[in-house]
Amino acid sequence: MIPQTRRYPHAERQDVVEEAHGLRVPDPYRRLEDAESPATLRWSAEQQTLYEAERASWADLERWKAEVAAIDAVDRARSPEVRGGRVFWLRQDAGQEHPVVMVAEAGADSTERVLLDPSALDPSGRTVLDAWEPSVEGDLLAFQVSRNGTEDSLLRVLDVATGRIVDGPVDRVRRSSIGWLPGGEAFYYVRNLDPLLHPGEGRYHRRVCLHRVGADPGTDALVFGEGRDKTQFYSVSVTADGRWLGVTATLGTGRGTDLYLADLWAGPLERPELRPVQEGMDAATRLYAVPGTGPRDLVWLRTDRDAARGRVVACRPAELRLGPAAWREVIPERPDAVLTHLVVLSGPELKHPLGLAAWTRDTVAEVTVHDLVEGRRIATVPLPGTGAVGDFSAGPPGGHEAYFAYTDFVTPPRVLRFDARTGRASRWERDAPDAQGVGGAVTRQVAFPSRDGTTVRMFVISPTGRPDVARPALLTGYGGFGRTMSPRYRAQVLAWVRAGGVFAWAGLRGGGEEGEAWHRAGSGRNKQNTFDDFAAAGDRLIAEGWTEPGRLAIMGGSNGGLLVGAALTQQPGKYAAVVCVAPLLDMVRYELSGLGPSWTPEYGSARDPALLPTLLGYSPYHRVTPGTAYPAVLLVAADGDTRTDPLHARKMCAALQHASSGTGPVLLRLERGVGHGDRSASRAVALQAECLAFLAGQVGLPPRDVPLRRPRDPPVPAADWGAAGAGAGTAVPGRTVRDGGGRSARGSAQPEVSPRSARGYRAPSRARTSVSGAAVRTAPRAR
Repeated sequence: MIPQTRRYPHAERQDVVEEAHGLRVPDPYRRLEDAESPATLRWSAEQQTLYEAERASWADLERWKAEVAAIDAVDRARSPEVRGGRVFWLRQDAGQEHPVVMVAEAGADSTERVLLDPSALDPSGRTVLDAWEPSVEGDLLAFQVSRNGTEDSLLRVLDVATGRIVDGPVDRVRRSSIGWLPGGEAFYYVRNLDPLLHPGEGRYHRRVCLHRVGADPGTDALVFGEGRDKTQFYSVSVTADGRWLGVTATLGTGRGTDLYLADLWAGPLERPELRPVQEGMDAATRLYAVPGTGPRDLVWLRTDRDAARGRVVACRPAELRLGPAAWREVIPERPDAVLTHLVVLSGPELKHPLGLAAWTRDTVAEVTVHDLVEGRRIATVPLPGTGAVGDFSAGPPGGHEAYFAYTDFVTPPRVLRFDARTGRASRWERDAPDAQGVGGAVTRQVAFPSRDGTTVRMFVISPTGRPDVARPALLTGYGGFGRTMSPRYRAQVLAWVRAGGVFAWAGLRGGGEEGEAWHRAGSGRNKQNTFDDFAAAGDRLIAEGWTEPGRLAIMGGSNGGLLVGAALTQQPGKYAAVVCVAPLLDMVRYELSGLGPSWTPEYGSARDPALLPTLLGYSPYHRVTPGTAYPAVLLVAADGDTRTDPLHARKMCAALQHASSGTGPVLLRLERGVGHGDRSASRAVALQAECLAFLAGQVGLPPRDVPLRRPRDPPVPAADWGAAGAGAGTAVPGRTVRDGGGRSARGSAQPEVSPRSARGYRAPSRARTSVSGAAVRTAPRAR
């Protein structure tokens, strides 16, 4: 079926057909599931040789790499944690391969120093920092690192003063949250059972444990998790005074949380009496408490129970067992916005505890302040522009300060410090210095109807902010797990736009742009809505003149890889080129590899006779049809990916290479020593540049001739938001908005929240505690 000018490596087609619930399910490339078989190793090596030969013909690759590297070369910091007179934070300067943990004594004038550098641990760059958490007193740091992208972490504890390792390694952890007890002698954490107990299921069967620093982890007390489903993820947190232990449990990546609270002062630490706050409800709920809370004092719950867009209620620990009957609403659900974050502040200078709440309205961030006793809204916190906020953390326990990050498409993340006494946010004094503005990009948001009439919104970033001429366009989306497509600084976006192209981000059903109802409308048996929304986004770009047929490319990763795989097989003639990164593509057998069993709450199970027809109906691997003129396709996988197994990319690659009558290549890029997301900065730049070069070559977009230069500028004063990042704008109909550089624009549509990371990797988790007033970070729910 392939053109005679290109010969692909041979993969044997087998006549494998299974009968499931009365349906015939073919699987001709089942053998490629075995990564270590001689046939698969040979085929994979030949695919890599083919890819390298094709890559060598991309004349503009080095220019794309230079442009992406230049735009990406900015200093970054993340919101700090303050513990015991010390402040801890992540920082990654331009040129550094990985973020490092910094520490300084509290106070703006104290000297800062590098506390933990993954590159010092492993100069090869293959070791990444997965998570970290300082002790209550700030004298110890628990940290987790993993190698080769596996996310299988080793946990250690170091002495902050000396840098000496005092405990560990503790194995079988995976970005575990850490609940330190006062004194630094012990902490709660999450660990997998010995894999010998459940062969083949070593990344499941988690337990909440109590570990005493310096003790053999084999003697750790099992606190929670016995008798529960193997796919459950757990998160732990402890208030700074050591009184309240909170545990959350989620079934795989499901939205519903079981929530438990124990008074550690009422019994032995090894056997805390965990009382249910919420069980068996299909609702996401997080609990927030502050140091000094007694059984009759108030705690707060952020929940979407009976409020799909989220609300906050108050209750007393002694009455939590009564459920919603004991709740008193203090931050009501908003019909126009989704509640995304909450920080509780309770400093002695405040009359009442205050809640710093973050929202997305039409996927644009807003931050508000609320009295959590009287239940009234006090103020709205001005932001630098129209973009996203995230990375929230409380200041010293029981204090009046909080920190959060702001970003947009042209503004690298900025760390802001909020003072509840004044209600103002200012630039954190230890934030990374501002970079020179990129320019050459203007953002608008357009609204359009999907196939069933549902309104969908999409950011369109272009050189002029209007469809003045049809340009090569790159469309991406995600549409899964309730995740919102946030405006955030990404070199890949800006490099494409500065070259003269259009980059579009669509907020599809299945995501979190409009709350939990929006998520459910694109999951399970409703998954086709996600694909219909994406198709409608492409149609809109062509209809409005942003691009034209033959110049529209698409790209997506992880669940977004499934998205573009479905788009490719449902409408192959619409797209000129496709990049599919770390994808799920065999939706009949996805549960049998990686973290697939954790995702059945999102997609459904092929074992369910009611859902198999839906899964088989859109499964990209099963929709590949011989004789079809498929566009150029680049499939990207990593051998260390423990979430989405590379077998999906291998099987899809073989199927497309056999079936396609198109002239474009079908290629597989398999990267060694990395995983699903995290990688060194240089390897991230290389991946992004290669994807852009592949797509640009198919749609006729050359890169800029002159790489961006970035002189180092002094930090921008807190009050002068307009000094940095000028040269791009965000346009929203009916109102004037700004990006972080201060440029105003008025436009034709509307804007998303919570930045993951500017470089495309997931920044190391700090496993923040919900019961201490800061936003919770659960153990990773793989996507």
